Amino acid sequence: MNAIKVSTSSLKAMMLVIPPIFILMGLLDTWVPKEIMVKYMGETSGWKGIFLAFLIGSVAAGPLYASFPVAAAFMKKGVKFRNIMILIGAWSSTKIPMLLFEMSSLGSTFALTRLLINVPGIILTAFLLEAMTSKEQKADLYQKAERL
Repeated sequence: MNAIKVSTSSLKAMMLVIPPIFILMGLLDTWVPKEIMVKYMGETSGWKGIFLAFLIGSVAAGPLYASFPVAAAFMKKGVKFRNIMILIGAWSSTKIPMLLFEMSSLGSTFALTRLLINVPGIILTAFLLEAMTSKEQKADLYQKAERL
């Protein structure tokens, strides 16, 4: 019975998060031209793309599983693989509300130290994942995102 209660509660929580995310993804798909996304977060975006990926991931609302539809929409728009990995990493560990909670609960020193360790860690991980993922694997991922 406890497992059913927990499962039902989790399902309800997901049903409150997922529909707004899909609505926002539809709006992103409609309102933001692919050329803009490629310009600011595509293959030649450099540090600007990294910064935007961190910013979007850090201010985004919702649990980590909500980042995956966003990542798929970004793939459709031509966002660089590395920037997508940074977005997911930032979404999972550099959320601004989480930082504020940590500051109030665990102290500023802890929260800022964790943030200063996570940021380069996320960047390094994204660069490593990009280097370790073959062009064929990336192309396959982008093709699968197009079909969604």
